[in-house]
Amino acid sequence: MKIRSIAAIALASVAAISLTACRDSRDTGSGASTDVKIMVGGIDKVIYLPAKLTEQLGYFKDQGLNVQLLTEPAGATAENTLISGDVQGVVGFYDHTIDLQTKGKCITSVVQFADVPGEVEVVGAAQADKIKSPADFKGRKLGFTSPGSSTDFLTQYLATKNGVATTEYTGVKAGAGQTFVAALDQGGIDAGMTTDPTVAQLVSTGKGKVLVDMRTVEGTKAALGGLYPASSLYMDCKYVNDHKDVVQKLANAFVKTLGFVNSHSAEEIAAKMPADFANGGKELYAKSINDTKPMFNRDGKMKAEGARNVLDVLSQFSPNVKGRKDSVDLAKTYTTEFADKAAG
Repeated sequence: MKIRSIAAIALASVAAISLTACRDSRDTGSGASTDVKIMVGGIDKVIYLPAKLTEQLGYFKDQGLNVQLLTEPAGATAENTLISGDVQGVVGFYDHTIDLQTKGKCITSVVQFADVPGEVEVVGAAQADKIKSPADFKGRKLGFTSPGSSTDFLTQYLATKNGVATTEYTGVKAGAGQTFVAALDQGGIDAGMTTDPTVAQLVSTGKGKVLVDMRTVEGTKAALGGLYPASSLYMDCKYVNDHKDVVQKLANAFVKTLGFVNSHSAEEIAAKMPADFANGGKELYAKSINDTKPMFNRDGKMKAEGARNVLDVLSQFSPNVKGRKDSVDLAKTYTTEFADKAAG
């Protein structure tokens, strides 16, 4: 698969600022610290809404936690900050825990926000009459967050499942948000995988059309053959074992937030979020939440069949997981211990 970059995006400065602030955040292992730094793989993405919403609702403070949320739009970069010890947790895709295990790292999802990716394959308006399904990907420029990202693997899966080899389309690093919008609008990509609120913006302006919708269980099963747990809070196994009291408090806060999401309207949820998250307008932001809201579960627990399906997909397309599927211990990539207690 050919990879070419849309543009040199100067988002590295944001990550640099964030990482400078958290270089000394490594815990000594006392288990007593209530200071927690969490890197979010795109804090304004609706798929990761529980992170900021929990802060806005005051649920971290209710648990006696001092949580600092940082943001890095690329999931692969976010995971690196966890491995280096700069943060104690990452809100990102569950599949990173499997990928990292093949590299000798023990990372585990402690709260699973969703059973589906929340991702959408969007086709540009100019190509909508030519690309009607992934079977039409041949010869096209397809955008995803970055090479080796979850969206890259999912794009490969959609293509090959529909008879298009990964060598028959051009993969393009299109980023997220306005970078993705510009890529689709200017013809840098013909279609691509992204999330809300970007999806809502593209559809509302007529610049894009939904091709594959993985924001619902039904849509995900149709596209991927089963559940595909994605958004989660994952942490280093040693940290989890050494700081169970802190992890439990985080789980308590997040599970309470999932309950809020499932019992309130999109408008009520949007009203709790920072005003600058609705840069496309309040109504459009509420719509993006409403469209993505079905992805969130109520209890923060992983479904075993979902974890197995993620492994099946990665074993086909992740260079790190190919040929190592049988060596992956899924039981170490997630736990329901904390969500079980939070629900109780």
